[in-house]
Amino acid sequence: MTEAVLAVDLGGTKVEAGLVTADGAVLTDSRRRGATGARASAHELAAVIGDTVRAARTSHPQVDVIGVGIAAPGPVNEIDGQVVPINLPVLEGFALRTVIARAAGADESEVEFRRDGVAVALGEHWLGAARGADHALVLVISTGIGGGLIVNGTPLGGNAGHIGQMEISGVTGADCLGRTTMLESVASGPNTVAWAVEQGFSGATGEDLAVAYAAGDPIAQAAVVRCANAVGQAIGSAIALVPVQVVAIGGGFTRVSTDLVDLIAAEVARHPLPYVAEVPVVGAGLGADAPLIGAAALIYRRQTLPPRR
Repeated sequence: MTEAVLAVDLGGTKVEAGLVTADGAVLTDSRRRGATGARASAHELAAVIGDTVRAARTSHPQVDVIGVGIAAPGPVNEIDGQVVPINLPVLEGFALRTVIARAAGADESEVEFRRDGVAVALGEHWLGAARGADHALVLVISTGIGGGLIVNGTPLGGNAGHIGQMEISGVTGADCLGRTTMLESVASGPNTVAWAVEQGFSGATGEDLAVAYAAGDPIAQAAVVRCANAVGQAIGSAIALVPVQVVAIGGGFTRVSTDLVDLIAAEVARHPLPYVAEVPVVGAGLGADAPLIGAAALIYRRQTLPPRR
């Protein structure tokens, strides 16, 4: 009988679930998605999360589900299984681990619940661009900006790695937790597009920005460079504090240009500290499956996780 982990990733615009095997493959036809969003009520979000999890769990009745891995937006309380998500504030204090365990028909002892940045870092360390590194920083640039750290081969748990909430200098953006100087304020996908619109850009989405950038539109190019410089500045500050061997960058907004990661790497390389400037900055290795593979890694690589906090 095939064994798999039921992987669940909750984000600001969608919840995704699927069955992932021990080699990191998402089983065909097991992937299920549901829309979330800041305008939904807690009751509506609980319903869509439960429906999505049940649909993925029952997609392959013959599969032996050996555990449930949950990647959640932070901040999180790993001990109680609760979230206090910046991008879904209506879920503050929501017992996500319990809700998903019930929908999956699993005991909570079979469930591993961690922040999404921890999960994606663990996934990239397991099968992706950080494989083989003892120390790594993994970022995701999407609706928001998240991250996770691997130190001595072990992920830092809890809420360590909230790089989107690092403050940067020389540039401001949209409100994030009452501040306009956070990395997410400036460089998330939606906030990068919003800045371009303020400069006169006629598009409305990341896809529009990508097309315009490829066509040489000067506003689109300025927006992408502004995003890259902000992310590079934050990476430099993070790895000055916690030195790493590699930085891996993924997330849907990295597709806004073919050279976004290179632009970020160039900014990091300008850092005045040689041990920072010399760190390789590369694209993440797991592609669109990274969120589910990361959630599955919480079970497959459970022995590497630190105690819950």
